[in-house]
Amino acid sequence: MHFALSPVAINAGYRLEAFETVSSTNALALERAIAGDPGRIWFVARKQENGRGRRGRAWSTPEGNLAATLLLTAEFDITRAATLGFVAGLSLADALEAVFAATGPKVAPRIGLKWPNDVLLDGSKLSGILLESTLLDRGRFAVAIGIGTNVVAYPDDLPYKAVCLHEIGSNCDAETLFTALSDAWLANYALWDEGRGLAHIRHRWLERAHGLGGPVKVALNGRVVAGIFETIDAACHFIVRDENGDRIAVTAGDVYFGNAGTLQK
Repeated sequence: MHFALSPVAINAGYRLEAFETVSSTNALALERAIAGDPGRIWFVARKQENGRGRRGRAWSTPEGNLAATLLLTAEFDITRAATLGFVAGLSLADALEAVFAATGPKVAPRIGLKWPNDVLLDGSKLSGILLESTLLDRGRFAVAIGIGTNVVAYPDDLPYKAVCLHEIGSNCDAETLFTALSDAWLANYALWDEGRGLAHIRHRWLERAHGLGGPVKVALNGRVVAGIFETIDAACHFIVRDENGDRIAVTAGDVYFGNAGTLQK
């Protein structure tokens, strides 16, 4: 089987470049943007040798997993682009629901979204999302939306629980998942509407929010904020209500759920 866009994505003008192995789909996308690519192009691979996650961390993509990056170029406010990670998370969740219906398992796991950029199955990490951007000419910029998903394997030396699709009994492959993702992206991106529809994205995201209403710790800038995960606000900042009842808005940080003393990510 080979990688393919959904018919709806093709009709919407999206393009695709597929590889067996790449160094990094995000790096490739940004290189193409600087070279003049107009965007709306997916770069996908079954193996990624030098992938990366947030804060420069390595992201392993062994053969059979999915490394996918969507390149977009735009003239709208670059601050809006930061919320495309929520669009990507919802799109992968919708794609997973579609493939579970066709490929198993018999009892589908709960698909959760962990702020700001992870997709979970029954609390275990399945996918990470990384947004990277670069400035172009004439006031434009490019954003690479990277989505790495554990299809056949996951690293066994992680400080948190992880899972892959095959482990839960799904026979979905990377190619099938990508086609479903390219289809699901269109509806959520249209809903986002260059940031004007962020309230709708926020509402959908909260319906799948992992840890909502439970204890949480957020490590940021050398300190730790502890309390209850109350919501995400209109700008999709993470809102913690601390023991004094104060609401703290977090714009970036590492989030740990469960008993605050355990730092379970």
